[in-house]
Amino acid sequence: MPLPALTGTKLRERRLAAGLRQSDVAATAGISASYLNLIEHNRRKVTPEVMERLADALSIDRQALAEGKDAVLVADLRAAAARGGEQGVEVERVDEFVHRLPGWAALLVTLDARGLALERAVEALNDRMTHDPHLSQSLHELLSSLSSVRATAAILAETPDLEPDWAARFHRNLHQDSERLAAGAEALVGFLDAGQGIEEQGIAAPQEEVEDWLRGRGWALADGEPTAGLEDEIARLASSAARSLARAHVARAREDAAWLPEAEFAAALEDLGSDPLAVADRFGCSPLAAMRRMAGAAGMQAGLVACDGSGTLIFRKPATGFPLPRFGSACPLWPLYAALGRPMQPVEARVQMAGQSDRRHRVVAWGEVRHPQGLRGPELREAAMLILPDDGDGPVTRIGSSCRVCARGDCPARREPSILASEGVA
Repeated sequence: MPLPALTGTKLRERRLAAGLRQSDVAATAGISASYLNLIEHNRRKVTPEVMERLADALSIDRQALAEGKDAVLVADLRAAAARGGEQGVEVERVDEFVHRLPGWAALLVTLDARGLALERAVEALNDRMTHDPHLSQSLHELLSSLSSVRATAAILAETPDLEPDWAARFHRNLHQDSERLAAGAEALVGFLDAGQGIEEQGIAAPQEEVEDWLRGRGWALADGEPTAGLEDEIARLASSAARSLARAHVARAREDAAWLPEAEFAAALEDLGSDPLAVADRFGCSPLAAMRRMAGAAGMQAGLVACDGSGTLIFRKPATGFPLPRFGSACPLWPLYAALGRPMQPVEARVQMAGQSDRRHRVVAWGEVRHPQGLRGPELREAAMLILPDDGDGPVTRIGSSCRVCARGDCPARREPSILASEGVA
């Protein structure tokens, strides 16, 4: 019987629930830890013989692994329970619930997805109202025009003996300011109306437009993909800024592919696992290039964020349970910023995202310094953080997405109040 697509996910869930390490399970099953890591992330097919040994090592019913029709529903329910943070949810009985009441299970997943979409919409609208530069400029223009109209009207109303020449001048000013006010209001309404459709697509800036395009492609560009086809897709992006960013992304992706060819890169992942520094050392390239290739690798379930020297996020590939800010600054506790301040020194940590219950991630961050104009030119910094599923033990750092939407109330790095209710002090 063919094994379901999410067999690896089931294996990983059972292993974590049993509190077993990858290396111990792999040794019991007679395979390498790196091979088990690839299996758990659904990147390698498993032979029946290997599955027999893994099932024995984890004390799993083989029939339960073979029946994979409800695997997606089970995984979605587990994710919903993690986001909900309810202590009384019987997560260990989710398979039984899905088997006995599949209709209710599907309804709960649908409602959870709808609630998550509404939360993201609220965050997006709040971020847009707070940080969108076009909106801020439009509102400033409206207030400026309104103040001019009010001041001119007050002069005309409070000065009955105003000389005719001055009165005519103020009337002209009043007419011009009122036209400017009307034009500004019309432009603002048009911008907000257009923004409704843009928000539904998740696009509010050129960077997000490019990220939405990459999301539609599975966040990857195939090695050797024809230039003409990519250029046709890029030409359909709405803004010239987005098209420029997309071309720059394609150029960098091709440079990364030249350093880390697809076949050799896949073999390195199988041998070395999810260690970007070890992969970079094998190919003699920058760890940042290895991290970008790993984030685009099918089946790795890895997210990636990158920032420049100002701390501004210049690339965002999300990971499940690790929400990323759309505007403004990210959480200052991210290891990304520690790597930015300590270039050429790796930073690895286990983190727990506020508002995501017990979901944890393993993150690896790396920063570099460049001097493109030589010794007397400016120093440019760039850092990236690879976001991976957690598969280890050790201390956990509690972080958030950004202060504006972080519910953690006891954070020493908070910059501004959150729009969400605060969590209790841990």
